This record gives sequence, structure tokens and C-alpha cells, in this order.
Amino acid sequence: MLYTNLIHIETAAEHQQLISQHENTMICCGRMGPMCIPVYQIMEEIEKEYKHINFFDMEFDNPESHVIRNLSEVKGFTGIPFCIYYKNGKVVKATSSIQTKDDITKILYQLTNNN
Repeated sequence: MLYTNLIHIETAAEHQQLISQHENTMICCGRMGPMCIPVYQIMEEIEKEYKHINFFDMEFDNPESHVIRNLSEVKGFTGIPFCIYYKNGKVVKATSSIQTKDDITKILYQLTNNN
């Protein structure tokens, strides 16, 4: 269980539905650990400012998170969380491990300002 104020994705079907329904989406797939918690906190902090982006989390150890763990974009990742950025249902960026607010907001800017 992830103890965040983000909307939790619990199934692969829900994941597919959400990324197909929303133009810009960020999903953080992790645990309640020291590398993940700061990323969740940043997402919670900026969620109100970035209303045109939908923020979700998914528990890394949930068998349903295979939809993120098995993406080709995360193949070489060795640290969590996995942050996946979607544009119109397609992966446009994937990052792993701890990230700063600046790291995340730069990606969000690119996500919403590139075709």
C-alpha cells in the first residue's frame, strides 16, 4: 500500500484506461522508501499547479505493475521509483531513482510544450 495523497492505480486495466483518457500523465511506480517518498511529495506539491497533467502512483510490488516494470523504456533501470510520462497514451519519457522538483518540472514542461 502506498501512503500518498495521489490517486492510486491498482490494476493493469485501470492503468490503460487512465493513460488513454488523459492527454498528459505522470505515473510514479515505487515503494514507501527513501528514494520514492521525495518524488511522491514533489508530485503532491505540484499537482495543483499542473492541472493539465494527471498524477498517479502505482505500487512497484503489485503484480499488476508489470505494465510499467516491463516497458522497454525501463529495461536498464536499477533503482526505483520508475517515473513514466505519457502523452496521449504513449510513453515519452521514463526516469528512475530519486529526482528533484527541477528534474520533474523540466520533463513536465517538455511533455506539454512539444508536439
